[in-house]
This record gives sequence, structure tokens and C-alpha cells, in this order.
Amino acid sequence: DVQLQASGGGLVQAGGSLRLSCAASGFTFDDYAIGWFRQAPGKEREGVSCISSSDGSTYYADSVKGRFTISSDNAKNTVYLQMNSLKPEDTAVYYCAADPYYATAQAMGVMTLGPPDYWGKGTQVTVSS
Repeated sequence: DVQLQASGGGLVQAGGSLRLSCAASGFTFDDYAIGWFRQAPGKEREGVSCISSSDGSTYYADSVKGRFTISSDNAKNTVYLQMNSLKPEDTAVYYCAADPYYATAQAMGVMTLGPPDYWGKGTQVTVSS
């Protein structure tokens, strides 16, 4: 079974940093695009950052460019999201997702094929002003 375990959320002051981790199991890591999505209260779920091993591409939402960095450790089957210069508007539940059909990170980030097939439980990120 595909499993995605997200961790690393918490409460941080504006301007602070957090690193989220997504530990994946049950599938061949290199065959999937993996990404981070978030959902704030009253808002739709949105793509934050994705990475595709098939073409080496990455995707960042405009709102996080220059502040967030996605990376993967294929030996550990883990994807990380380093979040710096956090803002109150980054407050949301962050989800890790994976899909074998997205060839590029961009496509996954904007969900051109619909929501990714596999989701982990979310981790809360709260940024205080």
C-alpha cells in the first residue's frame, strides 16, 4: 500500500522557518511525482510545491517562490519542504501527495489531471503575526 507520512508542522512566528518531511513507502519512489499541498480554513486546497523524478522538474506556487525549497532524498524515500520567511497567510494544513501519472512537477502543482491519487494525513502549520 502507498503510504505518505507528513511531519514537521508547528507554530512559528512570522519570519521564522519550518521544515516539513514526507516519508513515502509502498511504491517505487522514482516513478512518482510528489508534492506538497495546503488548505487554509474556508479555502480550496492548492498546490504549494512539487517535484518530479522523471524529468527532474520542480514547481512552486507564486506565493512561495523564493521562500520555500523542495528537495528529495531518494535513498530515504523522503521529500522535504524547507519553508523560510513564513507569513501568517502560510497558515494551513499541509498535505503530502503522490501520483504516478504526473510527468512534470508543474502539471501536478496545478492539478491538470485532477487531485493526485495518494494523500497523506496533513500537518498543521500556524504562523503568528
